[in-house]
Amino acid sequence: MKSILVHLDASPRSAQRLALAHRLARQHGAGLTAVFAVLPAMVAVPFSAAEGAYAATSLLEESEHQLRARARAMFEREAVAGTPMQWLEVRNDMLETVMVEHALFADLLVLGQHDPDDTEAGSVPRGLVASLVHDSGKPALVLPAQDAPVTPGRRVLIAWKPTREAARAVSAARPWLLAAEQIDIACTLARRDDERTGTGALERWLRRSGVSAPIRSHGLAGTGVGEALLSMAADTDADLLVMGCYGHSRARELVLGGVTRTVLRAMTLPVLMAH
Repeated sequence: MKSILVHLDASPRSAQRLALAHRLARQHGAGLTAVFAVLPAMVAVPFSAAEGAYAATSLLEESEHQLRARARAMFEREAVAGTPMQWLEVRNDMLETVMVEHALFADLLVLGQHDPDDTEAGSVPRGLVASLVHDSGKPALVLPAQDAPVTPGRRVLIAWKPTREAARAVSAARPWLLAAEQIDIACTLARRDDERTGTGALERWLRRSGVSAPIRSHGLAGTGVGEALLSMAADTDADLLVMGCYGHSRARELVLGGVTRTVLRAMTLPVLMAH
């Protein structure tokens, strides 16, 4: 990882994302780009453009200015000598498209779970995480809305299935897997014991890649795989979930797979995902 991009809004959770991204940049000798990206008030609250809404528009613009100032102050506090850090702003109705363009030149994205109840973040598109992961093809470390571990990756849970998305996610997780103390692999019972593509094959690849942590294999039965994964993460005391991001883009409206949608909605730990 030599180039890391972190998405900022103005919420306190942004400070957590920025601090973690900064630690990763220092650890890997990487450059860090912080992108402040929220929808402008005139787009987020269309009524403000209506006739007679001048006062409301002025208030929204002042609030927008305060959000930007708060996020910039976070950035300035984190920016210290020794780590190249860059500040960028995206504040237009093409937010997701422009963010994807920036993401193309990053090795890792550090993002936050969408929280509709966060009144301090500003207006962030609900599907921003999925759009960035899907359209950029770059791995993303997504932090949950609740407090996340300061240094995730001590105990890793891999959601495995023999697909390119899962394989890309595991490859992207290699820096964490090499340093992990415990690794658990979850796979559906129908695929877990397949000699060519099951958890045994993944474990052999991990060992060839230099992973030395103990590895345990688990089977997932029935439906509700997303909920089962999050439950297993709690049972194994995992502080990082590694998984593929499934779905397809249709006229810029991302249609997610069921497991991906469940995890992004209900995640309680950091998730490293790739499409």
